[in-house]
Amino acid sequence: MVSVAIMGHGVVGSGVAEILLTHKQKLFSSLGEEIYIKKVLDLREFPDSPIADRFTKDFEEIINDLEIRVVVEVMGGLNPAYTFVKRCLKAGKSVVTSNKELVAAHGAELLALAKEENVNFMFEASVGGGIPIIRPMNQCLVANNVREVAGILNGTTNFILTKMIEDGMQFEDALKLAQDLGFAERNPEADIEGHDACRKICILASLAYGKHVYPQSVHTEGITNITLEDVNFAEAFGYVIKLIGRVRKLDGGKIDIITAPMLVPFKSQLSNIDNEFNGIMVRGDCVGDVVFYGKGAGKLPTASAVVADIVDCCKHLKARRFLFWADGDGSNIIDYRDSVSAMYIRVSGDDAEVKAEKIFGEINTVADNGQLAIITSDMSYGEFESKCAALEGEGVKVLSAIRIGDI
Repeated sequence: MVSVAIMGHGVVGSGVAEILLTHKQKLFSSLGEEIYIKKVLDLREFPDSPIADRFTKDFEEIINDLEIRVVVEVMGGLNPAYTFVKRCLKAGKSVVTSNKELVAAHGAELLALAKEENVNFMFEASVGGGIPIIRPMNQCLVANNVREVAGILNGTTNFILTKMIEDGMQFEDALKLAQDLGFAERNPEADIEGHDACRKICILASLAYGKHVYPQSVHTEGITNITLEDVNFAEAFGYVIKLIGRVRKLDGGKIDIITAPMLVPFKSQLSNIDNEFNGIMVRGDCVGDVVFYGKGAGKLPTASAVVADIVDCCKHLKARRFLFWADGDGSNIIDYRDSVSAMYIRVSGDDAEVKAEKIFGEINTVADNGQLAIITSDMSYGEFESKCAALEGEGVKVLSAIRIGDI
């Protein structure tokens, strides 16, 4: 029997407990031992829980219990999660987490600590919820040099954009619907401003390229400025708008990483991933493009990934799994202004097409209702900003600008 503790009994934590209790025989068959929930840490009371007698409000009961070998952190946030996880690792306990904020902020440090203490720090559920991605990248695709990772990494924004695309809803109405259905928090800032997706692409970039990428090093844009006009013009050009986290390795070894809305071509495997679903494309030099698809959040989907890590930790109590990256200082990341892509802009003004062609060179255009949509050729973002300023100097107002995603 392997004793575990669960820190947090919210949506994911209660799901982890449910799976460990209801799938006990299935897990025993996989592991050869029973996984026993010895403690659950939460400040609230759960008198109706089948394990109500195992709840505690005191973290010290977990840290001082030598029988507890694996601790599950599903509290979320940085504090006290960071402090608790560090103490667990230092005490020789393996840790499993679904906390993307924790991994994005402290992953390198916690992995180094786990290595030092000969225990495991695992976080499959931190990126894709129920979608397997950390383990496939770390094991199944190990023979590949990863050229690019790009994904729809946030179900809330994907749901909102789907409603705008398919139902013609305004952004504010689609956001309210997402909140009413439980897909968006009352304070949706982390989702709609791109911070959640940024944390996830940072984790994937760190794993793919071996150096920690901190969220503050990544240029991040949200979807709050996307309008129905942009959605309709994108469709006319053969694209859909998605919030994309993307990292790619450049010649010379540096990486180009960003989180931003992008126009994704209809032919892309990511273009048809709708509603609250997530999709992650990994481009390897041997395997080509591999896409992982599924529910990126939710009680049981996320809990299933957490439980898979628990089983893995239980199988490797005396031998570490190799999951590691070094710390990073951002020196391997190019400035987002040097990133090269084609761009979409929506403009208004007299003789806009003639003036845009004069400044941008060869362009594709669609006009409607007094506005002009333009797709440019590839250029650095810095050059694009300069040309937009020149266009506005000619009396043409730039209403929106979105990158073209070659994914």
